[in-house]
Amino acid sequence: MRTARTVARVFAMWTEESLDLRGSMEKEVAVYHDSSSLCKITMATGRNMMRAVNVSEFGGPEVLKLLSDVLLPNPKENQVLIKVHACGVNPVETYIRSGAHARKPPLPYTPGTDVAGVIEAVGEHVTVFKKGDRVFTNGTISGGYADYTVAAVDTVFPLSDKLDFKQGAAIGIPYFTAYRALFQKGHAKAGETVLVHGASGGVGIATCQIARAYGLKVLGTAGTEEGMNIVLKNGAHKMFNHREADYVDNIKEFSGVQGVDVIIEMLANVNLATDLQLLSPGGRVMIVGSRGPIEINPRDTMMKESSIIGVSLFSATKKLMYECETALLAGIEAGWLKPVVGPEYPLEKVAKAHEHLINSSGALGKMVLLM
Repeated sequence: MRTARTVARVFAMWTEESLDLRGSMEKEVAVYHDSSSLCKITMATGRNMMRAVNVSEFGGPEVLKLLSDVLLPNPKENQVLIKVHACGVNPVETYIRSGAHARKPPLPYTPGTDVAGVIEAVGEHVTVFKKGDRVFTNGTISGGYADYTVAAVDTVFPLSDKLDFKQGAAIGIPYFTAYRALFQKGHAKAGETVLVHGASGGVGIATCQIARAYGLKVLGTAGTEEGMNIVLKNGAHKMFNHREADYVDNIKEFSGVQGVDVIIEMLANVNLATDLQLLSPGGRVMIVGSRGPIEINPRDTMMKESSIIGVSLFSATKKLMYECETALLAGIEAGWLKPVVGPEYPLEKVAKAHEHLINSSGALGKMVLLM
């Protein structure tokens, strides 16, 4: 009888605790009524399972496999667990997935860094957030293509009520990269002219919004009428269609003898040689994206003493990231930082999302995955 009562108390405790757990898992508890009889009590406890995209080999979009039996990660010291509502899809993630990027994570891994969602749990020593807080991050630890993700608390920021979760997921890499390219690497100043070469995607629109807010004259290019109109509504003073044969001449005519002070380049393997012809004396080309090699004439940099500078957010120090963070949070509060969300895909269509990002004929805002 003592054994039966003891197990009954354990059962009551486990049943009470299981009310807060997600999912169900069968667990059997043996209760002895006497020395010759045995009955089994089956009860539900939490499975703590989630969906997550797994990459076990580098390759095409087909290597993105959605698993439904992944254990929820636990936040450690100075970490938080976020229930993901939306995750941004960045071009760099397609390069990493294919194995073409210099930065190769150990296999297997879950892609995705930019998520927005709600705090589910906090690790030890975390005091700035609590369960239920709306947040976004640009630095997941366990990967953002998942129902839940863990992030270091110093990479997590409160999500303003002015923005929805999809917009929150569009902030991370695009806006931090844009700010870094313009000011930390490009040293852009109010009154200068910036050309955003490929302005209708996530980084391009972010650059236009930031540059306009900081007093620069903003020119942009896009490949569709719709893309041009979107950018004009988000900071650009003048747009050019880079599918038109004479668009470079049109930029030269508009910018005059002085030329363009800073160019933010999204596709350097196509445009870099042309960019050098458009620069002002002392002008700078900031390479944000490139999909291959290109041949240029170094003499094109000599007379104008122009510079070609690569930009990588992965190389930014914590101090520089904090500078970006401070400026961007101020932009959200002021109202000029408003991410434009483009194509949306459910998590189970992640391979199609990557295919779209690679093969799209023209970007229209920031692509996001929805959980």
